[in-house]
Amino acid sequence: MQKSEVVYKRKLRIEAPKGQSLFLWGARKTGKSFYLKKHFPNSICYDLLKTDEYFRLLKNPHLLREEILALDSEKLAEPIIIDEIQKIPVLLDEVHYLIENSDAYFILCGSSARQIKRAGVNLLGGRAWRFVFFPLVSEEIPDFDLLKALNKGLIPSHYNAVNWKRSAGAYVSEYLKEEVKSEGLVRNLKAFSEFLDVAAFSNGEMVNFANIARDCGVDSKTVKEYYQILVDTMLAYFLYPYKKSKKRNDLVATPKFYYFDVGIVNFLSKRQLSTLKGIEAGSVFEHFIFMELVAYKGICDKDFEITFWRTNLGLEVDFILGNAEIAIEIKVSEKIRVSELKGLVTFQKEYKPKRAIVVCNSPNRRIIEVDQENSIEVLPWEQFLKMLWSDKIVQKGLF
Repeated sequence: MQKSEVVYKRKLRIEAPKGQSLFLWGARKTGKSFYLKKHFPNSICYDLLKTDEYFRLLKNPHLLREEILALDSEKLAEPIIIDEIQKIPVLLDEVHYLIENSDAYFILCGSSARQIKRAGVNLLGGRAWRFVFFPLVSEEIPDFDLLKALNKGLIPSHYNAVNWKRSAGAYVSEYLKEEVKSEGLVRNLKAFSEFLDVAAFSNGEMVNFANIARDCGVDSKTVKEYYQILVDTMLAYFLYPYKKSKKRNDLVATPKFYYFDVGIVNFLSKRQLSTLKGIEAGSVFEHFIFMELVAYKGICDKDFEITFWRTNLGLEVDFILGNAEIAIEIKVSEKIRVSELKGLVTFQKEYKPKRAIVVCNSPNRRIIEVDQENSIEVLPWEQFLKMLWSDKIVQKGLF
């Protein structure tokens, strides 16, 4: 993984005052550990993936405190890194003590706060800032290849993998299943494994807990817990519906579900795209744009909600940013007609967003005049992404 990661210049910038501790959360194999080693080369690092280190501190967590108190001022000038902190939650008590009683400060890296919360350990009472690490985004990849990304996904070691299916298969079997089992997050691993597959086939759709439960052979309460495990371990997201309408009472209230990476969905659902056309390509393309929006919001520390809008009559807009400031529809096709944008047109007339955008595979940017008051921007996906990452979509002062 590290060999692949060297190629990419990551967008995340960890900027904090000297002495400020922080958490860095993110799914496994997204590149967190490599990033920290590259940007904090002089920091002392406790890597809890190393079995000797893990068992040493699990048995005697006080050793962390004693060793750090013995460090000289030069070593304490850099943050102390604890990688995979969720594996030994009790270490946070020692970290808390050291923050309060020494000059030590920390970067606490992990893939889930779930184990920490279950252990009853607080997350340092707000003393540590929170950062999130994501899979690769388009702006981090030289000569970005959309079809390649939509097939292989954007986990760093997968994007350029010669045998992508083997890499994705290892990730699913060794992490999504074995890691979940080893951390005791589920009791019925067989049902959870079946759930992963079923969830992949309903990726990007509104969640029907009863149907998923029936397909997995468990009850709805268990399925809801399975979904929450994926969310808590940074492996998935819920996209909630926009519900701030004062005029309508026919809006759906059910969230959509997305895995954190399109490649993982492709592996689980045994899907491969040969062209950027058709319903499947449209679904994967929408998923990809969603993850770019989520990553942009997190990496650039933007304060706006991402939701979707859908009526019981089937009118829909894929993504609403903020309080209806921006409405975004995703189309994989090249030719965009107003007749295909009934949901976006209806939303624009009713909610008056400051921008209504169609992201598509069109070769050129253009403006569709809906009527005298409303117009829709048609943006080629390359241009949309460039504008997004240069703050020209979510502009300063918009929210």
